[in-house]
Amino acid sequence: MSRWSRQTILPEVGMDGQKKLLNATVAIVGMGGLGCPAAQSLITAGVGKLILI
Repeated sequence: MSRWSRQTILPEVGMDGQKKLLNATVAIVGMGGLGCPAAQSLITAGVGKLILI
């Protein structure tokens, strides 16, 4: 079972969508009450590169 198998079985995501997430770069400005949970969610979703400012 792969790490993101639950996401890849969804028709909205699939393997193509997961590959896009792995290749994505996301920047978050501010690591307060919203930035920290957002960063955790993005990492667990499989975003490839996360820039924290």
